[in-house]
Amino acid sequence: MTEKIIILDFGSQYTQLIARAVREANVYCEIIPYHKEIIDGPELKGIILSGSPFSVNEEKAPWIDISAIAKYHHILGLCYGAQLISKYFGGRVEKSEKREFGRAVLQKQQEHVLLNEVPETSQVWMSHGDSILALPENAVILATTNSIPIAGFKVNEPGCKEIVGLQFHPEVYHSEYGKKMLQNFLYKICGCSGDWTPAHFITDTVNELKRQIGDKKVVMGLSGGVDSTVAATLIHKAIGKNLYCIFVDNGLLRKDEFENVLQTYAQLDLNVKGVNAKNSFYAALSNLSNPEEKRKAIGKTFIDVFDKEAHELTDISFLGQGTIYPDVIESVSVHGPSVTIKSHHNVGGLPDTMKLSLIEPLRSLFKDEVRKVGLELGIPNELISRHPFPGPGLAIRILGDITEDKVKLLQAADDIFIKSLKKSGLYDKVWQAGAILLPVKSVGVMGDERTYEFTIALRAVTSVDGMTADWAHLPYEFLGEVSNEIINQVRGINRVVYDISSKPPATIEWE
Repeated sequence: MTEKIIILDFGSQYTQLIARAVREANVYCEIIPYHKEIIDGPELKGIILSGSPFSVNEEKAPWIDISAIAKYHHILGLCYGAQLISKYFGGRVEKSEKREFGRAVLQKQQEHVLLNEVPETSQVWMSHGDSILALPENAVILATTNSIPIAGFKVNEPGCKEIVGLQFHPEVYHSEYGKKMLQNFLYKICGCSGDWTPAHFITDTVNELKRQIGDKKVVMGLSGGVDSTVAATLIHKAIGKNLYCIFVDNGLLRKDEFENVLQTYAQLDLNVKGVNAKNSFYAALSNLSNPEEKRKAIGKTFIDVFDKEAHELTDISFLGQGTIYPDVIESVSVHGPSVTIKSHHNVGGLPDTMKLSLIEPLRSLFKDEVRKVGLELGIPNELISRHPFPGPGLAIRILGDITEDKVKLLQAADDIFIKSLKKSGLYDKVWQAGAILLPVKSVGVMGDERTYEFTIALRAVTSVDGMTADWAHLPYEFLGEVSNEIINQVRGINRVVYDISSKPPATIEWE
């Protein structure tokens, strides 16, 4: 039985950070909308109430029955969650005279297990428009800050378990001892053992897959990326050769990627069929320049190729998929063992005629957790540490129409860029990198010859999760060497530029 914490989401931008902090403490947690029913059980150890863009004083503000929950479970309210607890029990919450955002100094007022091993003063991060000005009669102040009178408190409600609130964000990096406070709630208040590790996850997941699939067969389309590879390896560990994998070469992969990935899959003993479908994709993309039209053409062609290959197999019951937790949260999907497949978040919708049920072994994991599980499974680090790569491949890194010649041009330039990052020790310091072929030709001089050739843009960003990103400050000397090598070695390129746009307002990919 896996211990579990539930995070009730009131719409905060920080909710996923709370979940990450809980997972980092080796405690499993799930995010559910505040209005969803909490499924009780002995594995549920506590409830965390998230922040929210709402004010608790708004007429339609999110509201829950805290007493009903606290009869059975310990509760920690964060920011809006803390204000909600206070108002629920009769405290006073009002709009702050000035918006409290940024760093503040937390000052302990009373010893409590939530603040164990937290210094008398420490830095925390504020982000709220309301403040708790008066606590309920049955509550005591645990901490204040230099700007608000009530930063941490405890409610002593008869017949209820521990109810505590923090009117700041312990889950963010800027709260120096925030992770410690969360650990105190998890370990010392909720009694969690902290045994949810990659090895634990693998054991539980493989056993569940064996129970769920039995002796039936699974088909899965692989992309060569981290998520699909780790998902396939877990399923293979459970059912062996009853997993049938299809890896499609769409002609838009990186240089030599199709061959290299197939070799890796062979090392992992995966049952994989490589399908060369380059010409089908190039034909579908002929004369298309609009990014959305290119994506749709690639998605439809993939479906056609995958469907054809899958129908050559017999008695397939399940479709494997590398869905991860952010996909589940964003789509507000119902968490369940399997559902009849209607659409596919990677390929845009598989035919209803396939009538397959879905197997998603990674749907409870964040990206960094997927990488840890992959390493525990023995997947080579070179594949696990790969940068994210877009589903449509190089098609959205070639601005304008797609031709095989343009793909080869971009593959060559991109290969030089990526290999140079690895050689210089910079690859693991950036979140994602790649080259973009611009629909721009310019005049150049090479020797005594005048050239009129394409321009390549290099893109490298730093990020935690890809939601926001900053352009990577790569050394000038490195960029100069890469530029020279691309121009000298890739015939058809005579100019290289570097993208220094952050996300937002730009996006990581150009299309």
